[in-house]
Amino acid sequence: MSLNSIFQYFVPKDKKVFFPLFEQAANNAVVMSTILVEAVNSNNPATREDLFKQIDKLENKGDEITHQVFLELGKNFITPFDREDIHALTSAIDDVADYIQGAANRMNLYRIDDYNDHIRKLCELVLQGSTELEKAVRELKDLRNVRAIADSCIRINSVENQADYVFDRAVADLFLYEKDAIRLIKYKEIYAALETATDMCEDAADVMESILVKNA
Repeated sequence: MSLNSIFQYFVPKDKKVFFPLFEQAANNAVVMSTILVEAVNSNNPATREDLFKQIDKLENKGDEITHQVFLELGKNFITPFDREDIHALTSAIDDVADYIQGAANRMNLYRIDDYNDHIRKLCELVLQGSTELEKAVRELKDLRNVRAIADSCIRINSVENQADYVFDRAVADLFLYEKDAIRLIKYKEIYAALETATDMCEDAADVMESILVKNA
């Protein structure tokens, strides 16, 4: 076996391994958040329940993608960028999916029937954050369009700030107007899961900004 053949054995097929997996994970989060927006805007309980089941299945798909990335990390000697960044980015995208599923699961289990403006707005912000995350991830494979990645990261940060404001306003309204303690707890947990999903988008954006700096 030639020296070149030995070297090629250790070099990963980057664009055939890591980047497609990043893109699949990010797209999965977009699909989940799209379905979530559809669910909270539906007036049909049976339709909502079916949509929540779809979100569950997609969250499992996201876990499989995450597991595959970690397997590839163990198999490949050379990676497209720092292993810690690959792990952090993958984990953050997986967390976005986890919190989307967590919010949907609570809505379903708690039998929420009043999807107020706060819930709808937070779901829309999760979708916006996920969409910008996917856009940025798709540009990572060659790092030629650094401006596009940076712009998406800025928009993700803006979405997270908006989600913080909506969350604070939503919780304030709960304490001001909700007299049923159990109902208050249910809604607060749902608000928190949705807001945290936008936090995870921001965490992923922070990792990508770190990658940009390291590869400038």
